[in-house]
Amino acid sequence: MRSKLLILAMTCAPYAAPQGANPPSAETLTYRVEWRLVTGGRARLEWSATQQPQPGWQGKVHLESVGLVSKLYKVEDDYLVSLNRGMCAVAVQTTSNEGSRQRDAKITFDYASKKASYLEHDRVRNAILAAHEIDIPPCVHDVLGGLFVLRTLNLELGQSAGVPVSDGKKAVVAKVQAQQREEIKVPDGDYKTIRYEAFLFDNVLYRRSAHLYVWLSDDQRKLPVQIQVRMPITVGTITLELEKHE
Repeated sequence: MRSKLLILAMTCAPYAAPQGANPPSAETLTYRVEWRLVTGGRARLEWSATQQPQPGWQGKVHLESVGLVSKLYKVEDDYLVSLNRGMCAVAVQTTSNEGSRQRDAKITFDYASKKASYLEHDRVRNAILAAHEIDIPPCVHDVLGGLFVLRTLNLELGQSAGVPVSDGKKAVVAKVQAQQREEIKVPDGDYKTIRYEAFLFDNVLYRRSAHLYVWLSDDQRKLPVQIQVRMPITVGTITLELEKHE
């Protein structure tokens, strides 16, 4: 299972600042993860409003391998982001446990200096793998909150928006486009949806060649019903299907 791409699929829909509406104050979404037609994992996404140390938002993703995939290569990854009231990223913490590989990464966004700092640590070797700083705009978005702010946008089919997004290593203005209406079936039920594409691959934010799609329910909730990363046939397609929402 391509664990990095699974986390990426959960967290890389770009977004702009909210336009009138707010994302839910609290929500938990559970997904089944499929790779090459095999259920390889489960992903849980938690979203909540926060008041301390100041009003804002917090998002969490927990990813773990299951079944045969877990026996071959056990994965347990966590992603945590804090955002301010305007949903600008403040701090991101990732913890990766993938087979014998154990790593942590932290991103801090400092809007006073317009800088983001990235630090990656190998817990097994107790070594710093990467440490650098990049320039950022007055407000930049991490990759998890985008899934929720995308739900506040009102793009008509064929319309697109350019948004500032960063993974701590690079900051870009990426495009998200509303493409078409589709009816899809997932474990949580049958949904009428609108499919969006987020253009983050092919040397935009990430070098890898791929297409990222997000299906939102075509109603007021705009639930992220399905998320998919389509890659070359040598790698395959990763699909996250909504199993439960609370």
